[in-house]
Amino acid sequence: MRFSILLFALYTILKTASLTNKAYKQHLKNISARILIKTEDGKRARMFLFDKGKLTSVRGDRRPYDVALVWKNAATGFSVMTSKKKDASFNAAAEGRLKVLGMSVYAQWFEDGVKLVM
Repeated sequence: MRFSILLFALYTILKTASLTNKAYKQHLKNISARILIKTEDGKRARMFLFDKGKLTSVRGDRRPYDVALVWKNAATGFSVMTSKKKDASFNAAAEGRLKVLGMSVYAQWFEDGVKLVM
């Protein structure tokens, strides 16, 4: 439950930033991407849809996507995504607790955008 709330809160923060944050608006301006964040079992998931400056999001394990960030479980996803450590995601991937499916360049682009907002 906490993981789903976190994903919705992330969407709300990014949506607000897409309307008010000049640097984030610039970051979104020229890209169209579908970013899926989910648990391995698919029970918790949210798709972030970026379309040249516009951001929407839908709940659920959706396809197609450009990149999927797949967490081993909801507790791991919540723990790593809320961690203050800069290398938390990298370490999770190295330990097999996070898998990146699809084009990793979109995962990096998404993370760079989140850093602009947070």
